[in-house]
Amino acid sequence: MSKTKAWIHAFRLRTLPLALSSILLGSFLAASHDKFNSSIFILAITTTLFLQILSNLANDLGDSISGADNENRIGPERAVQSGDISKKEMKNMLFVFIVLSLISGVFLIYEAARIITMRDAIVIFTIGILAILAAVNYTIGKNPYGYMGFGDLFVFIFFGLVGVIGSYFLHTGSIVWDVFLPASSVGFLSAGVLNLNNMRDIENDAQTGKRTLVVKIGSKNAKKYHLIILSFAMFFACVYSIYNFDSPYQFIYLFSFPLILRNISVVMKNSNPQDLDPELKKLALSCFFFSLSFGIGTLL
Repeated sequence: MSKTKAWIHAFRLRTLPLALSSILLGSFLAASHDKFNSSIFILAITTTLFLQILSNLANDLGDSISGADNENRIGPERAVQSGDISKKEMKNMLFVFIVLSLISGVFLIYEAARIITMRDAIVIFTIGILAILAAVNYTIGKNPYGYMGFGDLFVFIFFGLVGVIGSYFLHTGSIVWDVFLPASSVGFLSAGVLNLNNMRDIENDAQTGKRTLVVKIGSKNAKKYHLIILSFAMFFACVYSIYNFDSPYQFIYLFSFPLILRNISVVMKNSNPQDLDPELKKLALSCFFFSLSFGIGTLL
């Protein structure tokens, strides 16, 4: 594999639609309230892409160092573990994407400074720093939180609440309580993707000391957990639409529900963790479709 292809593979581009789901939804919600800034939208997308790639690279390096990436792992082969990219090269690229995330984030806050206060700007910048730390410390460091079962919580917070509410705030300069509902929906769907990943890797993670939530509660309870969080995702979306009902078009996101329900069915019937691997991409795309259709529905 050429070095260019190895880096593209390490960036794990298939994860990017999931990362963009929260920014799309938050921006659509802002537009539905007649507040949308194209520059903020582009910068928010850019910053999120940098953060997601940073997280993917850090995950690649961290799992290689810990031994979680080995010949027994079911998922796609990682760049460092395969030898296509050295640990030193990966560390250097991590630094590059930390800098890119910071630069893009600063420009994003600068653009939003027209409608937010200095105190708000400091808060947003602090959240951005925390997002960088979260991206890196998922599998890297003395006590990576992904190895202690807290990955789902951080995914819910950053992929759901922070992504949707944060982007909405940058467009509008304000926060309304009901935005927490669709933000939670995206957060739960994103946590569902991570849960699938951890259900797929449960045996190898348990053997290598990676104590994910699935390893802690077991596959049987992980299936029940999957059912619960995806059900909450659909429920909160419906509550928001009913509370803010204006047009039947607001419910076009219901077309995404059969995809989510199918995913629940596959998981509940699964007996071979390896068969869950293709479901990660499907659920991530379902989340993207949900966010896109939900957002469009608010504008119609």
